[in-house]
Amino acid sequence: MLDLLRLRVLRAVIATGSIRASATALGYTPSAVSQHLATLQRETGLRLFERAGRGIEATAAGRTLAAEAETLFEALSQLEQVVGDLRAGRVGSLSIGYFGSAGESWLAPVVATLRAEFPELRLDLRMTEFTGGDPDVDIFVEDASVERAAHVEVHRLVDDPYLAVVRTDDPLAGSSEVPLADLAERSWVDNDLRQGACRQILLAACAQAGFSPSFAVETHDYRTAISFVATGIGITVIPELGIRELPGGLTTVPVVAPRPVRHISAAVKKSVVDHPAARRTVDLLKTLIG
Repeated sequence: MLDLLRLRVLRAVIATGSIRASATALGYTPSAVSQHLATLQRETGLRLFERAGRGIEATAAGRTLAAEAETLFEALSQLEQVVGDLRAGRVGSLSIGYFGSAGESWLAPVVATLRAEFPELRLDLRMTEFTGGDPDVDIFVEDASVERAAHVEVHRLVDDPYLAVVRTDDPLAGSSEVPLADLAERSWVDNDLRQGACRQILLAACAQAGFSPSFAVETHDYRTAISFVATGIGITVIPELGIRELPGGLTTVPVVAPRPVRHISAAVKKSVVDHPAARRTVDLLKTLIG
């Protein structure tokens, strides 16, 4: 394989027409330039220069080789530009995983800022609570039963407590807090049929309080569960982040004794931990939450 440095020397000598001038341009000594040319001639088996008076002159083979090398150096320059862009996060892609309530609360402003600051970056958004996968940055609920992966760097974002959603005419409305055991005899509206971390945190807290919830209705999401509470069918207990704006006639009460809390974090693959857009994503999330 031809040596790029020697090809660069060849191009410089042909362009300047002088070993001394090319040596000055490249920052080499004239003897070093002569040695590179001699080595290149041996490697190619071609006569690249001829003596011309006290100097040298490129042969047809030398000029042809230098001209063909031009395409190579143009491609190399483009590659160096890509490397610089990747370091700055200007090109390439970044995948971001999220779960429902985190996506609803945080994803839009984060993506808007990333698109403005990294316009050539392709963003791949994945709702990982349903699709799974292994995104570059994953917003997730910590699960004590799952061992933390060694290939990610985890940043704790927020502790998200659970609140009871009740009607404003409920006896609990207006209370500063409610012990979980006081909800044991109430009818509950389930809000997550998946046996994921969010549901397990709540069920574990109920078990610690000495009961298992009596579900009158089973729904698949927080919004639907809240709409059932409005009808008077029962109460529901939801992480604060998942509640957002309540319809009229409903209110929330913090749940205590024990106080169920889900821990939300961002996992960043160590392979992209120095990517400017990945770092910016975590910074944006912390700013939004903080």
